[in-house]
Amino acid sequence: MARPTPRITRDPNIEFIDDKSSPKVVFYGTRFQEVNLPRGSRVIYPNAPMEPIGNLRAAVRYALNHPHNTDPLFAQLKPGMKLTIAIDDISMPLPPMVAPDVRQVVLEEVLKMCADYGVDDIHMIIAICLHRRMTGPEIKAMVGRQIYDQYYPDRLYNHDAEDPDGIVEIGETKHGHKVRLNKRAVESDLLVYVNLNLVPMNGGHKSVAVGLCDYKSVSEHHNSRTLHKCHSYMDPREHKNQLAKIMNRQGALVDEKLNVFHIETTINTRMFGGPLSFLNRPERTWSEFDWAKFQASNAALWKMPEAMRRKVFEQIRAPYGVIAVEAGKTEPTHEKILETSFKQYAVPVKGQADVLVMGLSFISPYNVNAILNPILVQIMTLGYYFNFYRNNPIVRKDGVIIVFHPCHEEFTKDHHPSYVEFYHRILGITKDPDAMADFEKEFAENPDYIHMYRHGNAYHPVHPFYMWYWGNAGREWTGKVIVVGAEHERVPAQLGWESARTFEDALEMARTYTNKSQPEVTLFHAPPIMVADVEV
Repeated sequence: MARPTPRITRDPNIEFIDDKSSPKVVFYGTRFQEVNLPRGSRVIYPNAPMEPIGNLRAAVRYALNHPHNTDPLFAQLKPGMKLTIAIDDISMPLPPMVAPDVRQVVLEEVLKMCADYGVDDIHMIIAICLHRRMTGPEIKAMVGRQIYDQYYPDRLYNHDAEDPDGIVEIGETKHGHKVRLNKRAVESDLLVYVNLNLVPMNGGHKSVAVGLCDYKSVSEHHNSRTLHKCHSYMDPREHKNQLAKIMNRQGALVDEKLNVFHIETTINTRMFGGPLSFLNRPERTWSEFDWAKFQASNAALWKMPEAMRRKVFEQIRAPYGVIAVEAGKTEPTHEKILETSFKQYAVPVKGQADVLVMGLSFISPYNVNAILNPILVQIMTLGYYFNFYRNNPIVRKDGVIIVFHPCHEEFTKDHHPSYVEFYHRILGITKDPDAMADFEKEFAENPDYIHMYRHGNAYHPVHPFYMWYWGNAGREWTGKVIVVGAEHERVPAQLGWESARTFEDALEMARTYTNKSQPEVTLFHAPPIMVADVEV
């Protein structure tokens, strides 16, 4: 029997539910679930993937030879010079790209040009800031075997934000914000930054000023006070985003003191490939065969143990297509990339909802090849998905977020050791970001945690604090968060949330809370990701 066709607006990204609408698919954790939304609900879908650049290598070479507001890269290369290339880390894109990663292609073209102009004092630094160190195999997958074999580990390595001999202070902004950066980068004749822009808050001045800094420098803006003043992290306009304002001030000082050549790229939304490519499209476009494939694969997933499901999804490589390459000075390069990025991600939306429904998948920027632990569930809900908007939030003030996630009370301790203590001890004392900041210094100076950051694959000890602070905007705006599918109800409680056994139970709780028998419900149908341009 053919599935019903839902009612859609003139905008193919917006769909309204009527009695005959087919169920929607929510991707959460390592599984999918069909959900029947109440009549009148709205579904927001991402834009279809833009067509990728036909000849990526030619586009990279063109960008290097026609940069914005600076000389071509070849004109800045000289024999005997000291060159440092900084590279975005494994946190983007999600999931990782099919080979070759766009960063590999960019690096190959840059290194080829360096060889032509006699530049051989070259170091490549993974700009991890306070993220975990990438492993050798992860670096190889990103830059390719040839570059890896030639440069790793002596001239291709992770930034170390806690190296006492590897960080230098280049000054303070006019507003008193310290800027402390990687010593090799500061002492280079030229610093080239290779960026992959997945979300609008990445790239630009954030690349060098944050990616290559230390705790003292990043704490100038990654704090509760600053994040309280952010309207949306995905809106780069400074009057909306205090975080961006301070990072831009630091980045302006970097550009004043250092010779920086930015190479920025952005990709489309083609997250799923092969047999699962239909998941890139709205359900209304699925054939009966697509539905059969979905139900068969999902039934198989539900039968697997969680560890096996996670392993299956960690093997996924997304067939993203590169849709723009720009190079040159920081600001004009970033502006051009944002222009293309918003063409891909921005979806016009009219009106807010009383209830926002979302599903969180298995991955975030902070758990690649690891478990999405409870603190990361919190930031993805209130720090990322809530903030995927410009102008106005999708949910009304004091509205309800219903999030699907199994909420496993598990941690990958090699990656997130300080998260365990933060979750069990700090959240047991306080959930107030301003109050918990008193404990930040204790974690920041913990020698065991610092050792695991510097010599293992652990996130910096203060990282869970930043993840909690990043939830500020969503936490202050939203009246209630309800989790559906939590296998450990203690997790939502520890996060200050509520849980419901079924979606119908969650909707009933939302009706009671909003005091509306028929609250307006919107499903944010992701992944792939999008940014809602909400008009009230």
